[in-house]
Order: sequence, then C-alpha cells, then structure tokens
Amino acid sequence: MRVQAFGKINLSLRVLGTRADGFHELRTCFQSIALHDTLAIRRRRGLFRLTCDDPRLPVDNRNLVARAVRAVWKASGRSGSPRDLAIDLVKRIPIAAGLGGGSSDAAAALRVLGRIWRVDEPRLRTIARRLGADVPYFFEGGTVLGLGRGDVLVPLPDQPSWWVVLALPEFGVSTREAYEWFDSDREKGVGSLFRGHVAKKTPDPFFWTNDLQGPVARRHPEISRIAAALRRDGARHAAMSGSGAAVFGLFSRRSDAFRAARTVAAGVCPRILVTRTLSRSACRRLAAK
Repeated sequence: MRVQAFGKINLSLRVLGTRADGFHELRTCFQSIALHDTLAIRRRRGLFRLTCDDPRLPVDNRNLVARAVRAVWKASGRSGSPRDLAIDLVKRIPIAAGLGGGSSDAAAALRVLGRIWRVDEPRLRTIARRLGADVPYFFEGGTVLGLGRGDVLVPLPDQPSWWVVLALPEFGVSTREAYEWFDSDREKGVGSLFRGHVAKKTPDPFFWTNDLQGPVARRHPEISRIAAALRRDGARHAAMSGSGAAVFGLFSRRSDAFRAARTVAAGVCPRILVTRTLSRSACRRLAAK
C-alpha cells in the first residue's frame, strides 16, 4: 500500500505568549500543499522496520513514523514490539523547513495502521496530539485555523487555489531554535508582539504574518532577502513557513510562479520548488493514492 503525506505552509503564525505548560499559545493558519512524501507500507516477517531514502533522517524512535507505529500497535492491544510490517519512506518534503513533513508522515502512518489494526479515529487523534502539535492538522487538510499549541483545530473555508514558490535555504531551523530565539528577543525587547488582531473565521491576507520570521531572520538574513525577492517578483504574499527555514510566495498564475522561481533561483536562493495549494477535499482524496 502506498500513501501520500502532503506538506503544509503556515499562511499566518501569531505567537501570543507562553502557556502554563511551557508551550507557546498560537494562532496559526495552516494550508495544505501538493508537495508530498510517500509511505510504502508492506507486510514483512519479523520486527517492524522503517527505511528512508534520505540518509539524514533517523529511522529509529527519533522518527515520528516509528513512534506512530509503536503507539498504534500498543493502542490496538498488542504486546511487545511492532512486527510483521515495514514502511519505506520516500522524502520529498525538505527536512527542518517548516513544511510539516515529519508530522504529515506520522499522520499518514496513523491513518493507515488504524485501519489495519482496528484502532478508531478518536484514539488515533489522541495519539496524534501526543506525537506533536502539528500532527493533528494532517487529519484535516485544507485551510485550518490552529489554536492553543496549534492542535485545537477550526476548519475554515478553503482559500482560493494558489501556485506556491518554495525557496529552500541551505540551512535548516529546528522548531526549538526558532522559539528560543523568539523568547530571547522578547526578553531583550527586540521586535514586538502583535496585540491588535483577533483571528477571524475567514483569513484576511492583511493580517497574514509570521511572528517567528523576525527572530529567525535576525540570525539568518537570507530569510528576509528571499521574502523581499518573491514580493518584487509579484507574490501576493511571501513569508517564512512555520519555524522555517522555507520561504513561500503565493501566485495566482502558474506562469507568474515559474517566472519568479527562475528569478529567485538565479539570485538569492538556488533551491526552489513550485507546487500548488490543496483544498481539504483534494487532500483527502489524494492521500490514499
């Protein structure tokens, strides 16, 4: 069985403060994109094995897919270690880019193994929240408002279809780094927290921004240069996605997106991908293929 695990961008990410549990209180707008990883799930005698075509990605319990497999195995009432299963992961979503690849891979594994091992969806969603704040989003897809840690989800009307230019700097940014830099800058009075906007049910591009972009760009100025280049080349909106380091630009027309991709690749960032946004229905329909 082969399943697709789609990436995401954050159209907006507001950090409202620090919660009592130590996590940050967020207001974020997720959006599915067509860029995807593929999980080939097959029967294999013996203990569970995970492989990946990207050698940089660990395939032990540090990998969210491996942790998802173990969690569903346990939730199904089985004892011992997972067995008689193998997953071959083909990575196309860049690592440490803020595009949700690891979380989407885990959600895809949860959905499939839930069917195989007969674990109902409410329990799968509980497991998803334990695995990571972004994992529950990938049970929804499309345009979704994320509250709390980003795991309290409010499905929104689908945005118009956009062509998405993804610029991928040579460096990566971990989620932990991005939030540590945000907290450090806030304590030093660098930048400011946005206080004037209460998230609406319909996202308004006027308020689309990413509160993590400033702290990350102060350490990696390339982020600001890439976003500015995308805006100069006609992007309706350009920003860092999530905790970075990928920067996206939204375009209404395919021709405009590919023209901007060529210009940015020749100038500020040679690693470029062009993809599209996905509606909720398209995301769910394609995920099982």
